[in-house]
This record gives sequence, structure tokens and C-alpha cells, in this order.
Amino acid sequence: MPRCFTVHHARQCRRDSSLFANATGRCISKLSPDSFRKVEMGQIPYPKPFLHQAWVAILMWNPKQANENVVWFLKLPLDEQGFLVQAARDDFLNRLLQNLTNSMGKGPLDQPTDATEYRDALKDNPFSFTPDQEKMAAFHATATLTTRQPASAFYDGAKQYFHGKTDLNQWDSLGYQGIADYVIRHQQGNNENKLAQILPRLPDVPLEASCTFIEHIQPGELLSEAIHQRLENSVTEGKVSANQIGALLRAISQCPEQEEKIAVLTQVLHSPYGKEAEVIAALASRCWASLQYPELLKLFLQTLAENNAGQACFNRVMADLMFIPTLRALTLQQFRSPERSEALSRAIGGMFGDGFL
Repeated sequence: MPRCFTVHHARQCRRDSSLFANATGRCISKLSPDSFRKVEMGQIPYPKPFLHQAWVAILMWNPKQANENVVWFLKLPLDEQGFLVQAARDDFLNRLLQNLTNSMGKGPLDQPTDATEYRDALKDNPFSFTPDQEKMAAFHATATLTTRQPASAFYDGAKQYFHGKTDLNQWDSLGYQGIADYVIRHQQGNNENKLAQILPRLPDVPLEASCTFIEHIQPGELLSEAIHQRLENSVTEGKVSANQIGALLRAISQCPEQEEKIAVLTQVLHSPYGKEAEVIAALASRCWASLQYPELLKLFLQTLAENNAGQACFNRVMADLMFIPTLRALTLQQFRSPERSEALSRAIGGMFGDGFL
């Protein structure tokens, strides 16, 4: 296969289409065409690795015929420096080309009969995956907004609910996709301000559902403050589940990196919630950017070393975090610090062996 063939060439095969690439591992965020091309060609590391892989959603959009839109969900392995493994990339493209050739017969690749051939191109491809319900809903909401298509039929019901026009306890009729559409379209109408106003009073289930989608947007000042306050109050009262604290951490992850955010994350780590696996997972996978603050990272590592799930949890979390270049360097500094706790020293030894330090 020619080395110059890339996923972008698949888009060129559909000459009337546009291509949107989104990182989907930690949260859904747009990859610029230039960044995507450089990642694919091995010129830069993948910007948001998760579990040692690049998780990508590729939308090929036909502005003239929405029924011909095609989405590919891909996960490709990364090397120790975060670069795409080129052998895996070539294997993926070889399989893709083979499927396209088989489905299109002897015709040229730029003259498919319909979009089904592109949807079937990933058949039996080990690099494709199906997102979970939450990620699928978030991506669908993002895709329809990006391509200027209407929201789902559940959007109006969600809007009525979050605008306070229905009883807050009558949430069981809300569609999951409707909540996703409402949050992702936070900049439309007065959606974000209404969500900020009602968030302190939301029952557990719609609160947690909303938080899982807030992590895919950039909350404004009012919504950020509402999230901070709800998380702070929940930790102080200590009555909610660890799952709900984890959900609120996912929501706060995209809020601006300000003193208030670092303060509430510090409060979480000092609380009993800080040692729970659900909370640790949310902090590590979603709030990793905040862990670049040395004092917060130090506290996180010390708390992680004493987590309630044991050494296996420590190993899994650290294997993922040390794959992020900036955190790897900062973490190694903390590991070698003479001020590290005895618990952290034991956990490090359990992961790397006593000869590591």
C-alpha cells in the first residue's frame, strides 16, 4: 500500500463530502484537519490518549444528502511516546481498502453506488469499536449540531424540563438523547443559563446524566460556578454516592483552570470520597489537566496510594496517566521526591519493583 494513502484519502473518495474528526477517548473534542493529518502521518503525538490508544470518531458529511453521512469509530494503538503505531495504521488502511474494493467491485473508489459501501467498509475491522450509550448520545448530539441538522425528537422535552416548566421529580420520561442534545446545544437560546440555575436543585438521576454530557462542552462562568458549588456542597455533606461525585468531577473537568476549581478538587481528595475507585477514575481520566498543578498532583498520588481498591487500581491509573507526556515527567518527579509518603513508596514498589527508586 502506498505510504501516502491516509484516512483523508477516504474522504477524497467522496468528493462532495466534508470530514470532521473528533477525539472520543476522554471526552469528545474536535481534532483540526491539520492536527489529524499530522497524527496520522506520525509527525506529532496523539493529543488526548486514553488507555494507550487513540480513540477517534470520523464523520464524513454530505451537506446535500444527510442520509449519506457516514461515521467511523476507530481506536488505534499508540507507542510509548504517544505516536500512532504506523504498522497498525497501515493494517487498518489495508483492511479498509480491501473491503471498499470488494464492495465496489471493479469500479473506481470515487464512484460508489451509495453510502452503505462506506458504512460497511469497517466490517470485521479490529480497529473499529461501538461507543457506549453515553458516548454515542454525545457524539450524535455533537454531529447534528456540527452539520446543522435538527436535534432529536427528545430535545423539546428536555428543554421544557431544564427550563423549569415541568416538575423536577418527573424526570423518568426524559430521553437520554434529549439531555445530550440540550447540553451540547448549550449556546442556543438560554440553555446554559437555565441549566446553571436549575443544577443546584436537580434530582440525582438527571444531575448525573447532565454531568456526563457537560464534560463534552466548555461551560461558561455561571454554569462553572453552579458545578463548583454543587460539588463542594455534596462533598461537605457527605451524603451522596461516590458515583455522583465522579459525575460532578466529569462535569467540572472542562471548567477553566482557576483557583476555585483546584480548591474543590483538593477538597475532594481530602474527603473520604477521594479514596473511592469511581472518584479516582473520574479525576484521572477527566481532570488530568488539573493534575499538572504540582501540589494537586502530589496530593492525588498520595491519596491514590491509599485507595480503597488496592494496588491494582494504583497500577491501572498510573499506567494511563504516565502515557500523557506532561504528566509523565511531573509524576516521575513526585515519585523520586524524598517527601513522598510511605504509602506512595510502597505503591510505587508494587508497580515497578523496589529497585525503581
